[in-house]
Amino acid sequence: MSDTTAPTTTAEAEAASAPTTTSTADTVPAPTPTPGASEAASGISTPSVLAHRAVRAVISSLSAAGVANADNLIRVLPDTAPTAAAAAAQLDCPVAAIANSLMFEAAGQPLLVLTSGGHRVDTKALGPRVGLSKSAIKRAKPDFVKLHTGQTIGGVAPVGHPAPIRTLVDEELKNYEVVWAAGGHHMAVFPIDFETLVRITNGTVVKVD
Repeated sequence: MSDTTAPTTTAEAEAASAPTTTSTADTVPAPTPTPGASEAASGISTPSVLAHRAVRAVISSLSAAGVANADNLIRVLPDTAPTAAAAAAQLDCPVAAIANSLMFEAAGQPLLVLTSGGHRVDTKALGPRVGLSKSAIKRAKPDFVKLHTGQTIGGVAPVGHPAPIRTLVDEELKNYEVVWAAGGHHMAVFPIDFETLVRITNGTVVKVD
């Protein structure tokens, strides 16, 4: 779930309906089976989504991070979810419990901001909070996103990237027992708890709006 429109000073939240991950000691709710046999409403089959290269990379990362049941954590949505609201409607969860994966470019380097679906990122305010100037954080272009994540906008996950990316995590997400993040494909999501999300991304918790 992603919104590609963003003002100069703020970035519209991309809906990465990514679920809660957990370490070996943690437990996450078992994923709800995708409605309707193996065919989503969009006509894209569940097996084809789960076999997608980027989705497999996310699963591998979750497994390597010690997340329990990583092989079965990904849930395929019945339809595409271009926004956090669309993802929340399909998951029957609050919009604010969607962990949007927003990619930015900061001084030529990738910066991933995992923000609550109910928030916009104020880049001018965020920069100084994380040691950057007010004008340092720019919304990343699609080719930059693809290069650094191996994923396309709308399905960018918190993990599964070719190399580690500096990650900031919206403090608002800690208010939810389970949050949902994108799973590397615009129809794939997974559940994860806040502490595990921060751990597996080596993220810095910060106020983003």
